[in-house]
Amino acid sequence: MNNVIALQPLASNFTLKDHTYGVLREAILEVDVYDRATDLRLDERNLASQLGISRTPLREALTRLENEGLVEIRARKGVFLRRKNIDEVVDLITVWAALESMAARLACERASDGEIDQLYQIGTRYTTDNAKANLEEYSEANIKFHRQIMSLSKCASLQKIADGLFTQLRPVRRRAMQDSRRANRSVVDHMSIIESIRERNASLSGDLVRDHTLRLGDYIRNSWKHLEAEAAKSER
Repeated sequence: MNNVIALQPLASNFTLKDHTYGVLREAILEVDVYDRATDLRLDERNLASQLGISRTPLREALTRLENEGLVEIRARKGVFLRRKNIDEVVDLITVWAALESMAARLACERASDGEIDQLYQIGTRYTTDNAKANLEEYSEANIKFHRQIMSLSKCASLQKIADGLFTQLRPVRRRAMQDSRRANRSVVDHMSIIESIRERNASLSGDLVRDHTLRLGDYIRNSWKHLEAEAAKSER
């Protein structure tokens, strides 16, 4: 059976429990769980072997990851990567839209001109043409752009909440950005957002960011119908 994730043995100079969790978490976040071809089942024996550890610290790490919503432990069935259904994904996006909208408003008030210029450099690195030609690279740049808006808010509590939320949305954004039409619209939207923040128009910036993110939810609602069928199948 092919390995779903690839792991390196753990170094002995780290706290085993915490490091097992960290290494496993990063590996899981790199998996495209919304690709229908991805095998979501995790083999505990194989994971322990790759890490060079016993299954006890592995199971402790998996429990923490289940609490984060990244894996699901099913009695008598095993451990599976967590693929959310459409309603769950759209709910997360809706919350993110609200948080980032507030972050954009705060950025207009709190960010320096130099910090806004950094957002401009991130947002203008790709045009509609080279974004479509380099979708994987643009996907990462897109994530960086949205996290930068959060950072410009200079609101620690908002950023802390957003970090946990973004962890769960990271594979969603990556998968959605593989559609070249989404990349094209994203580039255009980003330019409008940047200009509104540069003008320090808090109301417009908040509205543009919110609407941009909610369109992602609409896209998923209309395009990811397979999630409903798979969710029903997994419950059998």
